[in-house]
Amino acid sequence: MSKNQRKSGVKVNLSVKKNNLLGSWSFIVGIFLAAILGLGYTGIYQTEILWAVFLLGVIVGLLNISVEEINAFLASATVLVLVSYLGIQVGIFDSVAPAITNMLKGILTLFVPATIIVTLKAIFVYAQR
Repeated sequence: MSKNQRKSGVKVNLSVKKNNLLGSWSFIVGIFLAAILGLGYTGIYQTEILWAVFLLGVIVGLLNISVEEINAFLASATVLVLVSYLGIQVGIFDSVAPAITNMLKGILTLFVPATIIVTLKAIFVYAQR
């Protein structure tokens, strides 16, 4: 039995599992870093953390979303991005909990590049058909 087969005889592509694992961890770390930024981390590495969150968003978009998941991801990510942006623009959280506004900015930093990458992936998939 090869490495790409389970006991049931079903083939499993190990490279897809590794990419999915990397994409999943990128998502988790990105959300964690967005939360750290939201809690008011203003140390000397704030710019580097923002770039890390942005790059993790790119990784999530490239590796974590399969062709079958494109529509669901785009629907939910678009709603999340719009609501986060509107929450920041309206300023509803500024007086109640300013940390939420900062977390929304971190979430936008993670999800905007992921959404753009997945949208381009969807356009490419549809253009191939």
